Amino acid sequence: MRTLVSMATMMLICAAAVADQAQPTPVVPDGATPAGKVSLTATSVAAGVGWVWGNGQLSFNGKDHTFKVSGLSVVDAGVSSITASGDVYNLAHLSDFAGNYTVAAAGIALGGGAGASYLKNEHGVVIKLVETEQGLRFNLAGEGVKITLKN
Repeated sequence: MRTLVSMATMMLICAAAVADQAQPTPVVPDGATPAGKVSLTATSVAAGVGWVWGNGQLSFNGKDHTFKVSGLSVVDAGVSSITASGDVYNLAHLSDFAGNYTVAAAGIALGGGAGASYLKNEHGVVIKLVETEQGLRFNLAGEGVKITLKN
């Protein structure tokens, strides 16, 4: 009987501890309005750790701006093509879009088998990238990718 009471007490303590844990803060709050939209095409060449490069377009304040993407990636061996599009959040000034992006959250499941990754730069700009071709693997190393505006 004593063992049963001890086990029940431990289960209640563990349940209370788990229930008391704070939920993680979302990268982008629910219902947030995007400041812009992006689309990009990139190529990755790797044998474990590799290089990713490509081009994209940002639609912001009614204008289109081109940019280039480059950086380290952690991908499967071989060459892969990445085509993605998404929304941009926390962008008040065009100049804040350029920067070094790291993964803020990855592998978020969406309906229909699609997935999303959140990238965040040093200016607080967040890009929610959604795969537009099956097989998107935007697994970035800690260094992430660099986005540079072309115009």
